Amino acid sequence: MENKNIPVHVSIIMDGNGRWAKARGKDRVYGHFEGVESVRACTEAAVEDGVKYLSLYAFSEENWNRPADEVATLMKLMMKSIRDEVSTLMDNGVRFVVLGNRERLGEELCKAIDELMEMTAHNSRMTLIVFLSYSGKWDIMQAMKKAAAELSPEEFQAMKAEDFDRYLVTAGIPDPDLLIRTSGEERISNYLLWQSAYTEFVFSDVLWPDFRKPQFREALAEYARRDRRYGKVK
Repeated sequence: MENKNIPVHVSIIMDGNGRWAKARGKDRVYGHFEGVESVRACTEAAVEDGVKYLSLYAFSEENWNRPADEVATLMKLMMKSIRDEVSTLMDNGVRFVVLGNRERLGEELCKAIDELMEMTAHNSRMTLIVFLSYSGKWDIMQAMKKAAAELSPEEFQAMKAEDFDRYLVTAGIPDPDLLIRTSGEERISNYLLWQSAYTEFVFSDVLWPDFRKPQFREALAEYARRDRRYGKVK
């Protein structure tokens, strides 16, 4: 890619799997399976273009309210994806990280996640972060509780925004420079509420199963045209 203004951290809200499947007369879960191909394509593009962090909103805390059979299929799909992508992640030097409320995940899935995270821990070309059973409000709440338990009342009162960052599940990970949401929806759906304070947003009408390398690179090009001022005057 010729553009040199590459964001360090790109995050994607992967939306539209169900609608994509419905338009083809299929069950919603069919769209989730096809969406895995988009994950693979965007991960490859991110590595090729020099993105250092790619994060994906795979399953929100609110998604637990979906039909039980769909949730079960999504968890099985996550297990299959972890097993299938081991060699690809290793070959491309990608570190794999899962962030979210692990208490709600099954023991088998947690074990598979831990094994892949350990296996890829020393990969340094790019970090792929999957947000699973995550919500921005939950993240802020758990961070506040950790800070309150660790700090004295005086320290808690004196805490600055940059101090609070280390209690979030994303501690040590740069805030996203670019957030992409597919399927035409224009909201962030309780995702990275703290971390996206100065993130650039790109909303795409393309449904997630159709969002591949060309669309990913179009979003990067749009980002490159932005003038990020962070509240300042240039």
